[in-house]
Amino acid sequence: MLIFRPDEKLMILRHKKKQARFTGGKRWTIGRIYQAGTGIGSKPFAYLRITGLRQEFLGQISDKDARREGFPHIPGYRKAWKQNHGRWDPHQLVWVVDFEMVSEAAYLAQRKGAA
Repeated sequence: MLIFRPDEKLMILRHKKKQARFTGGKRWTIGRIYQAGTGIGSKPFAYLRITGLRQEFLGQISDKDARREGFPHIPGYRKAWKQNHGRWDPHQLVWVVDFEMVSEAAYLAQRKGAA
């Protein structure tokens, strides 16, 4: 499951957020569909297909990427990152995950195919 903050949930459902940055190890595969929730064990609010995956330094975010994150520009994204993570370290290595919303049926078909 991909975990998002409650404020990000609405951005995803409104198709304003199509990218996310995560710390930690790689846990995703391009082309695979994952449930999106607001916490471990939470009910999924969306199903997201991973369309891109890369590692970069946090400070490498572009204005285009800030918009894909759901913000109008880098300063807005930086402010939100600080509120959620305590500090902005431009040298922090993060995973950049691009995604698109898909139907629950697509997710279930993927699961059926994996069985």
